[in-house]
Amino acid sequence: MIGPVDPRAEYDRRVDQWTAVLARGERAHQRIANLRLLTASAAAILGWLAFLGGRISPLWFVLAALAFLALLVGHALVLQRNERSVRAKAFYLRGRDRMNGTWAGTGPDGSRFAGAHLYARDLDLFGPSSLFQLLTTARTEAGEETLADWLRAPTDIDEIRARQRAVHELRDKLDFSEDLAVLAAETHVGRTSALGVWAQTPPVGLSAAYGLALGAAAGAAVAVLVGAMWQLVGLWAVLTVLLIEAGLVLAGRRQIHTVLHRIETPALDLRLLTELLARVEREPFESPRLAAVHAALVRDDTRPAARLRRLQSFVAFLDSTLNPLFALPGLVLLVRPQAAVLIDRWHARHRSDLHRWLAAIGELEALSSLATLSFEHPRYPFPEIEPDGPVLAASGVAHPLLGEEAAVPNDVTLGADGPRVLIVSGSNMSGKSTLLRAVGTNVVLALCGGPVFASSMRVSRLAIGATLRVEDSLQAGVSRFYAEILRIRDIVEQARAGEPPLLFLLDEILHGTNSHDRRIGAEAIVRSLVACGAIGLVTTHDLALTELGTTLDAQAANVHFQDRIEQGRMAFDYRMRPGVVEHSNALELMRAVGLEV
Repeated sequence: MIGPVDPRAEYDRRVDQWTAVLARGERAHQRIANLRLLTASAAAILGWLAFLGGRISPLWFVLAALAFLALLVGHALVLQRNERSVRAKAFYLRGRDRMNGTWAGTGPDGSRFAGAHLYARDLDLFGPSSLFQLLTTARTEAGEETLADWLRAPTDIDEIRARQRAVHELRDKLDFSEDLAVLAAETHVGRTSALGVWAQTPPVGLSAAYGLALGAAAGAAVAVLVGAMWQLVGLWAVLTVLLIEAGLVLAGRRQIHTVLHRIETPALDLRLLTELLARVEREPFESPRLAAVHAALVRDDTRPAARLRRLQSFVAFLDSTLNPLFALPGLVLLVRPQAAVLIDRWHARHRSDLHRWLAAIGELEALSSLATLSFEHPRYPFPEIEPDGPVLAASGVAHPLLGEEAAVPNDVTLGADGPRVLIVSGSNMSGKSTLLRAVGTNVVLALCGGPVFASSMRVSRLAIGATLRVEDSLQAGVSRFYAEILRIRDIVEQARAGEPPLLFLLDEILHGTNSHDRRIGAEAIVRSLVACGAIGLVTTHDLALTELGTTLDAQAANVHFQDRIEQGRMAFDYRMRPGVVEHSNALELMRAVGLEV
């Protein structure tokens, strides 16, 4: 894809394209289904005429049966193509939903990644209508795990810049992103998946010598059975070889059972992972990060898809023994024990490779998720990553989860030549908490290597600590105020660590206590954070706290949000202004809901 592309028009074109492909596939499905019915009927009639009536040659029945089998295989391929067409169309329909702002509540939400964290819940990183749900196009567990890791922890500057270049390259590889999403949707590979767990499990340790012994015994069994058929050897030779085979199998039965039991579930994803890796192998990459991912897959000119196909062939040996026609020969040839040795030896050689392949797929899916965000929002830039900090200078920063039309942009500057702390005052519902979330969420995106919802942004590496969503706990016997000061303690400890510097986002600081204690405590906390080199924003309803803007001298500044009354209703413009708010809307809100105050 060359040159600027309108994402909405491109998605519309591709939805129409896949709709047409799916319609053709459905017609092919109906035709083949009808032909299968006719062929099966014809085979039944020809079989009756050949074997019961004796009127025609059995060859006609064989030909009809072969035709039915061919239709069966072709039908399976058509159904598979139709399923992939459905997924490809869904990929672009979901993209349209993201651009239209109707994505919330649909798709994976990453709730399992929330856990205890200094800002994940505060910034809605995971869960319904979260940043993860907006971002992710990952379809493997590996991709979801990687993206979640990037959202939860900042990395070093070189890595961020490398991801930016990779995301920029992938942004224009829409066909590759589509293939990645469609193929990955069929598998469940990751650190916690069956295949990932198998990769982490040590091999049983079946030796090559044991495998050679099994092979020799199987060869001897074939030889003596052929010899017995030609009356060259007696029954005693056959029994001797069979007893040797039984002894060998009994000697390794526990290890064999363990190997075969462990591979049962991982084997289900092998073919799909092979296809996925083969698609990645074919894609040329230019950015250093993507080239490194590709190099992690292809080492010594040996491609992972080829190695996985070899493992698939071993698993196929196992599957062949389930065929009743091959069960007895498979028993004599020791197919299952020999396959177990081959699988265990493959496991021993390539388990670390499998870890690397899963990690590469996860990284590509995470990068592709960020690239899709960039493609769908072409006007949003990649931030400049500053080597020296702390600094955050954002022009026109808006909340990513609100949508382009609903989000109101504001300018925020912290550190460098600006204040280290912004004391944000304002009335209820005026936009104070949303500003903190907008700043925090965009910093998370920036440090992931993705684009930011702003006109421009300069940011250094920052840790984040927030108190936007602190709750009491009846079970733990913890009040809301106590939970807040525990969280603030953790944030202060993070600030004292100093590397990277902290961005604190304190919402309605200490509002669970009286005004006197709140003012003293808040000033002490903010002073302590600033002394540790942190930068941040503090919101408050208590106008006494706005004095921090003067007591901290040039290190702090007051800003506020306003409201106004229009025809008896509260109205907000969500624009941040310098200075302290001049009035409160609490009484007006109480009157608006019918309270006599």
